[in-house]
Amino acid sequence: MNHLQKLQEDSEFWNSPELAKGVLKEQKQLSSLIDGFSSLCSEVEDTSVLFDLALEENDESTMNEVSQRLSTLEEHVRDMEVKRLFTRTEDQGDAIVEIHAGAGGTEAQDWAEILLRMYLRWSELEGYKSEVLDTLPGEEAGLKSVTFAVDGDYAYGRMKAEMGIHRLVRISPFDANARRHTSFAAVFVYPSADDDVDIEINETDLKIDTYRASGAGGQHVNKTDSAVRITHLPTGIVVQCQNERSQHKNKAMAMKILRSRLYDLELEKKREEKDNLHKDKKEIAWGSQIRSYVLQPYQMVKDHRTNCEIGNVTAVLNGEINQLIQEYLLLGASEKSA
Repeated sequence: MNHLQKLQEDSEFWNSPELAKGVLKEQKQLSSLIDGFSSLCSEVEDTSVLFDLALEENDESTMNEVSQRLSTLEEHVRDMEVKRLFTRTEDQGDAIVEIHAGAGGTEAQDWAEILLRMYLRWSELEGYKSEVLDTLPGEEAGLKSVTFAVDGDYAYGRMKAEMGIHRLVRISPFDANARRHTSFAAVFVYPSADDDVDIEINETDLKIDTYRASGAGGQHVNKTDSAVRITHLPTGIVVQCQNERSQHKNKAMAMKILRSRLYDLELEKKREEKDNLHKDKKEIAWGSQIRSYVLQPYQMVKDHRTNCEIGNVTAVLNGEINQLIQEYLLLGASEKSA
């Protein structure tokens, strides 16, 4: 913290807006960690005093309060442990997330939209800013695909735990015979490339197509070529955006997504890690899911990587996914240290 404050005292500091932005962001994150740890220590001390009081007076109601405080403390400690894992620069920043409907037709497209709602709700609960960047509506209901941004401290570090194939089992609301259906959707997560990230994109490497936006959006959207699709020829990466009425805004947003995809690609090369989900192009179907959400014949969310199970499916679909995220990230850390 001291060296960051000294940087700000330099007369030349504010002459470089990008440097200043990065330093202030780092200072904010460090302050948040320090304040969080101090608050945690105070909570432990207060709970200890309350526990002694409950024992001394044999007060059951006070002991119940102690139990509730301990549950909250456990959650805070796990959150601190997870944040300690985010040593890479990209883990500490924003995220770009894509959801693609898989096997299951309308069922899968509806499931993709349910997942979008779950993540947007989680973002809201965590105090993150989220923005839908592009959507491709389904024929009857739901979404074929959607791209959205999650902005805030450690957004990518946490959201990367959700990358993989998600499976839903339920009685179909689209089946007149009320039969049980299984649907799949794939989630991809990329670190958002900020302006200070050096990603060089040559215009000659881009193929830019414009087309009419699909789905609801008014006469202007449907009758003008406002949607933009950009293909990065060297890598074959394709991004698109059609949410804005302006072609210029759609192009700018598509370029932001492209920068993040290329940034992710560069990070993969540097880490020399193989991501099977991206490189092997697994089928979005049976046998490859990371998590199952079962609504029928029983209710259970199970993460197949950690065996973490949660019986309150409604709460999970309403954005309460921190336990699932934390267990996966902590498991990965323990495996690396083993």
